[in-house]
Amino acid sequence: MFISYTEVGDCLPTVVILAGGKSRRMGRDKLELEFRGMSLLRSAIERFSPDFDVLLSVAETERLAELSVARVTDVYPGLGPMAGLHAGLLAAQDEGVFLLAADLPLATAGAALRLISLSGGADAIVIRREDGKLEPLFGYYRKTLLAELARSLENGEQKMTDFLHRVDARFIAPSELGDAWTTDLLVNVNRPEDYERLTRDM
Repeated sequence: MFISYTEVGDCLPTVVILAGGKSRRMGRDKLELEFRGMSLLRSAIERFSPDFDVLLSVAETERLAELSVARVTDVYPGLGPMAGLHAGLLAAQDEGVFLLAADLPLATAGAALRLISLSGGADAIVIRREDGKLEPLFGYYRKTLLAELARSLENGEQKMTDFLHRVDARFIAPSELGDAWTTDLLVNVNRPEDYERLTRDM
């Protein structure tokens, strides 16, 4: 099914799961890779759907039509996760969305909810890793960012870390998540060696 802007429930927070990437570094569709008995994409849906309304951000309207979850397509196609965030914020009825990369197989809904609770009055909140790098694809974003997102996308900008430094964003240390933080929470699967390591070690 393709979602209209009035079909998202308002009882749960909304998670936008990014499923529109081209998996260039993996060499095949990484969302179909199996982990713990299901694909990475289905795993993300299963883990988050009890606590969130799920929106899939897809590149084409018909992509993943077999999944019984709502989908959104980009208003600004071809501009990566920022375009997916923009589409998700337009579709969501609540005041913000949690943005999740489907290639974070060990990310948890509990950590996402904890992160949302720490957002305070900020327009966005993401984790600053121990090495100083931000993780924008596991973060909470409010609708107040829509105008700046649109301006950035219209200018062809798509680097989310640059965007976060221009807006009212809060960057938190992993320790602020308390017991919701684990050292493998943000492990991602971009390359074949990442997948080999994941399936070997987990």
